Amino acid sequence: MNPSEPSDPSPAPAPAPAPASTPASAPASAMRASDADRDRVADRLREALAEGRITPEEHAERIDVVYAAKTYAELEPVLSDLPGGHAPPAPRVRLDKDLDGDLDRDPAGDPGLRLPAPEKHAASIVAVFSGADRRGRWLVEPSTTVSCLFGGAELDFRQAVLSQREVTLNVTCVFGGVDITVPPGVRLVNSVSAVFGGVDLPDDDTTDPDAPVIRITGMVLFGGVSASRREAGSSSRADRRRERHDRHRALRDLQREVHERHREDMTDMRELHDERREHLRRLRESRRRHC
Repeated sequence: MNPSEPSDPSPAPAPAPAPASTPASAPASAMRASDADRDRVADRLREALAEGRITPEEHAERIDVVYAAKTYAELEPVLSDLPGGHAPPAPRVRLDKDLDGDLDRDPAGDPGLRLPAPEKHAASIVAVFSGADRRGRWLVEPSTTVSCLFGGAELDFRQAVLSQREVTLNVTCVFGGVDITVPPGVRLVNSVSAVFGGVDLPDDDTTDPDAPVIRITGMVLFGGVSASRREAGSSSRADRRRERHDRHRALRDLQREVHERHREDMTDMRELHDERREHLRRLRESRRRHC
């Protein structure tokens, strides 16, 4: 019976160290999520909202959860009931807005640098004989209304977070102006009706069909909408103030020119009316002489 002893299964416990692999899998979901990861999940939620998969109320609730999440395990349930939401958490998520607010950059950065959740504001901006602005890391609603009456509004999108890939600015501007600043990679679409005013937008700098879109609609009367494309932090506050002053001065010059042109047109119309009246008077006198 001794020859059968080598077949004794007692050596089997040798592979016991296998459980050492479990600690490697545990941190996968316990890893700290970066701002790039949170922004990526927020983008997926915006797409789901646009596709009608979730309601606006659900979108608002999930966005709050996303920007309060600290680990991948806290992010994954937010997408668990959406297509592709069961993908294993990993730092492969691509950042649409990096720490500088720019678009289409590599998200590999220091995950320890935590950006605050975007600030929520009212979906309407009003400037009546005054000024209004939105800047910093703010949440852009799907539709924002901007109303200016003898006033101006400044909107800086360089660090803003869009609630969906395409957002709309509905502008109503009477004797005022709206200044817009966007980072590279954002497409601006002009759908504004201008009467004695103008809209000045930069040319597109991207051919990406999935690039963020800001559509500008509404009406401008004796006013203007201007946009510029700048990297975040590319100009100082003094430079922005000087540029704003130059734009306002150009707007005043345009309004003065339009007013003078209107006055000249009225003068020409009065002269034509006087000439016609004088011609009719001469016709009547000629008829009386022939009679």
